Parts: sequence; C-alpha cells; structure tokens
Amino acid sequence: MQHRCSYYICGPMAGKINWDALGIGTSLACAIHCALLPLFLTSLPVLGIEIIDNVAFEYVMIALALCIGSFALIHGFRRHHHSLLPLLIFIVGMILLFAKQQWHEYQFWFLPIAVILIVWAHLLNFRYCRVHNHAHAEDCNH
Repeated sequence: MQHRCSYYICGPMAGKINWDALGIGTSLACAIHCALLPLFLTSLPVLGIEIIDNVAFEYVMIALALCIGSFALIHGFRRHHHSLLPLLIFIVGMILLFAKQQWHEYQFWFLPIAVILIVWAHLLNFRYCRVHNHAHAEDCNH
C-alpha cells in the first residue's frame, strides 16, 4: 500500500528542523512573555492571588519538579545507562530545595546549589542516555 507524501513527511526535508522558523517563533514567544508577564504578575495581588513567596505555590512547584525529574531520570536509568549518579545528584538537589523551604533564612545558600545539582543531574542523564543509546545490557527493559 502506497502513501501520499502530502500526508507524511517525505523526501530530503524529512526529519530536518527549520531553524529560522524556530528562531522567529522563539523570539516572538519571548517578546510576548517579556511584555505580558510583568503586567500579569502585578495584577495578581489585586485579584487576591499571591504567588511570590507563597508557601503552598512553592511546595507545588517543588513537587512538580520532583515528579517530572524523577520520571525522566528513572526512565534513563532503567532503559539506557543503569548509572545511579544522576539520580543521586538529583536527590541531593531536591533535598536542598525542601531545605530551602524549611529553613527560609538560608534560601539564598540552598537554592543556587539545588538548581545547579538538579540541572547537572539532568545533563548527566541526557549525556549517559545518548552515549548508551545503542549499547544496551541484557537487563534493559526494551
């Protein structure tokens, strides 16, 4: 059964990214974000909504980061590289994020280190997944 190229990506442009279109789209999104976000954030207190220094909001964001980060790192561990290092670095970073909430007066010490560790864990995971993409052990789940 043949398919028509109008319905699928075919030919020499298959899998290629139009970097110019991506750059234009990103620039427009950035401009809209930079113009509208300050207006949006300054109008929230008028509506009775405080998200800056809101403990509940910060815990929700930390929990969201924990869920997404855990999923990504556990996936990389199980299916690709089997290295615990990214997970351990991530866990230390998350502990520091929770410590920032618990001991608020030290947040400017905990937060930068936590962010660096979490980003480092994701970069290591990405690198390990790329390196081991086609070098799977017998215990891989796929």
